[in-house]
Amino acid sequence: MKILVTPTSLQPNKGGEALKVLQEFSNDLVFNELGRPLTEDELIPLLKDCDGYVAGLDYVTEKVISSCPNLKVISRYGAGYDRVDIAAAKANGIPVTNTPGVNAEAVGELAFSLILSLARRIPYLNQSTRSGEWVRSTGMELKGKTIGIMGLGAIGKVVARCARGFEMNILAYDPYIDKTYCAEHNIGIRTFDEMIEEADVISLHLPLTDSTRHLINSDTIARMKPSAILINTSRGGIIDEDAACHALRETRLGGLGLDAFEIEPPTESKLFELDNVVVTPHTGAHTKEATENMAYGSIKNLIDVLSGKECPFIVNR
Repeated sequence: MKILVTPTSLQPNKGGEALKVLQEFSNDLVFNELGRPLTEDELIPLLKDCDGYVAGLDYVTEKVISSCPNLKVISRYGAGYDRVDIAAAKANGIPVTNTPGVNAEAVGELAFSLILSLARRIPYLNQSTRSGEWVRSTGMELKGKTIGIMGLGAIGKVVARCARGFEMNILAYDPYIDKTYCAEHNIGIRTFDEMIEEADVISLHLPLTDSTRHLINSDTIARMKPSAILINTSRGGIIDEDAACHALRETRLGGLGLDAFEIEPPTESKLFELDNVVVTPHTGAHTKEATENMAYGSIKNLIDVLSGKECPFIVNR
């Protein structure tokens, strides 16, 4: 069977033991040589003759899916699948699988790292000190502050655990909130509107859907505290980046931490001009432990489907 493998962390020189499992299953593997997520037009020539596909953050559109008549499974390397046209895959009888929860610790820890970086302006102070300056900068202590976690899934719960260690007040918004978990861990349940008005720190852990695209916009930012720190380690389209940039310039937002962008990789972003913005290259899941877990999980899902075994992680049954 011919299989395309596109995650940048799952390539011949760094696939590890998990890749050996796939190589034992198939000796006809195709890899992503560009070192970044693939566009529709880049993906089709590689995928059109494949039986299986271990998918990174590529754009798997209806056109891609309809151009690949041999394709039998799309196995997402990670939990999110918003870049896969789920309806088109289902219409063509192609199961889409994911690996939920395996990178929660990695992404949650990065989210909290961004919070700390902005609260104490660490990247800015690091750069200014290296440049010979001796800046006196007044930061913000986290103890006693209120963190609002939008999306209390596996990643959101890691952030909540970290926040508890800093003695923060923890609030959560989630359309499918686990009330029992919140009660057991002293997490206040809020509506979306209540959350954005009360929180000193807001951390986004939501999927990108039609209802969440630009959920954070000029109107919602205007209702936040002007000192608020906003963190996004989920999907870039949730934040209107132009609106956030304008608010930061006008000191109507305290800081912005991004591990996800509307366009990836971002180019010539005005956000890069601001010292109260900290950015990382969609690296939340890229720890040794998380990449190993995602690799094993996505490969197992692919092999299970292609071998006719039951796979519990099909998202489009």
